[in-house]
Amino acid sequence: MKVYQVVVTFIRKIMNPYFKVEVHGPVDNLKVDGPLILAPVHRSNLDSLLVAGASTRRCRALAKHTMFKNKPFAWLIASLGAFPVERGTADREALRAARMLLDSGEAMFVFPEGTRQEGQQVGEIYDGVAYLAAKTGAQVVPVGIAGTGEAMGKGTKFPKRVKVVMEVGEIMQPPAASGKRVTVGDRKRFSEELGSVLQDLMDEAYAKQAAS
Repeated sequence: MKVYQVVVTFIRKIMNPYFKVEVHGPVDNLKVDGPLILAPVHRSNLDSLLVAGASTRRCRALAKHTMFKNKPFAWLIASLGAFPVERGTADREALRAARMLLDSGEAMFVFPEGTRQEGQQVGEIYDGVAYLAAKTGAQVVPVGIAGTGEAMGKGTKFPKRVKVVMEVGEIMQPPAASGKRVTVGDRKRFSEELGSVLQDLMDEAYAKQAAS
């Protein structure tokens, strides 16, 4: 926990001023009690760091398993609350771990688009957020972000100084059951709504970035 606090302090004192980070919308939604899924768009490895800096809660995360190959770095990200997941597979162990964390009332990142995307158009929304929310009763907070892709996108080793704007959305309740239980169709409808909300938030973030 001490390592996490040190990193969050670094984010707030060093990274936020460097990227001139602005956070708009109901920021307190990032801090609500109980099981919480933070669901930002994903354009950069900066996304989870900067969103974590805006929350007072410790935010856990799924991380691609290749990030754990380097032992010192693996220790660091594990200390920050990350645990490995096999990209492109239905990693049952990772989903089980995520459910356990949420069931215990933790907050965690789940990127609805899966891996990093490019551009201002929200990509395909995967089932992970809807599945975990339905199984654990976790509330979901969507976050639109402008600037992180330009600051440190795929293949970028050193971040450029680009203004970053985050737009926090309203809390979304877990998928509602259309019958006796939550079905695949119910989760699909939730994911479609989440994708639409994320696009609106991302559009708003880019509009504010352009106007600043």
